Amino acid sequence: MRIALAGLATSHPYTDARTLARYAELVVWEPDPERLGRFTAEHPSAVVVPSLAEALATRPDGVVLTVPNPRVPDALAAVLETGAACFVNKPAAAGRDQLDRLDRLPIHDRVMSTSVLRFAPAFAGLTVDPADVLAVRATVRHDVGLWASGYNAWQDTPGEGGGTMVTMGVHGVELLVALLGPDVRLVGAAGARRHYTTLRSEDTGVMALRWSHGVTGTVEVLGVSEGESYSVTLHRRDSSETVVIEGGDDPIQGLGYEGTIAAFLDMVKGAPSPVPWAQTRAILDVLVSAREAAPPAADA
Repeated sequence: MRIALAGLATSHPYTDARTLARYAELVVWEPDPERLGRFTAEHPSAVVVPSLAEALATRPDGVVLTVPNPRVPDALAAVLETGAACFVNKPAAAGRDQLDRLDRLPIHDRVMSTSVLRFAPAFAGLTVDPADVLAVRATVRHDVGLWASGYNAWQDTPGEGGGTMVTMGVHGVELLVALLGPDVRLVGAAGARRHYTTLRSEDTGVMALRWSHGVTGTVEVLGVSEGESYSVTLHRRDSSETVVIEGGDDPIQGLGYEGTIAAFLDMVKGAPSPVPWAQTRAILDVLVSAREAAPPAADA
């Protein structure tokens, strides 16, 4: 089996590769020499190619696509021409123009883009009946202080990577849409810089959502945090239930990276994506709408 890692723009493909290397020959393309060097130091047997076209020319069985958001539509279009299974590391779009360009692509059922948390053992398999739920809340705790130093500035730029609201908010929106379905819309959003004043976006944010069946939801994004954790709270008439997702002793398993790659490898073998594109499209629309509703925040 041959898997192409097309781009190393975030930390995720490095983590993905640790699982993939147990099952497949790795082909890697990344234009940044430092990022590529860091990858090949860990995976010296990986086949390095100088372009996306040459990565796809190796006829990979699957592609993990991780390029800056503005480049995703064109890169995904090239992958789609091969017919290979494709995992697009989150989020697949961070702005309206990017989402419109994705909408024009012939995305097939072996394309997946998701937060890995959907596959975390603490969350996977959780189901709810919307009729039993009054409201839901997702809380994302993931520190963004690295961006405050200028690292990966495109992620922190609202017009490129979407900033904290999009790049971290996707985790919360993903979990709620996985539970309650894609018939959801954003009804409000706000962000602020509470601590990291050199950010281009915000370090805290909140989104309000409403599903067509009447359930309301809140996504809290806390980008100033000493630890990384995620939670979903289900409010019912007589009680509230909270599910907490943490890395634990094995973050690759505990945060869902391993489960995500297992799902991707099933796609490589011919299975459809377990995450319907209709859900991904709804998640991206909520995030893009939140970015539009909450312009870059002033310090608070």
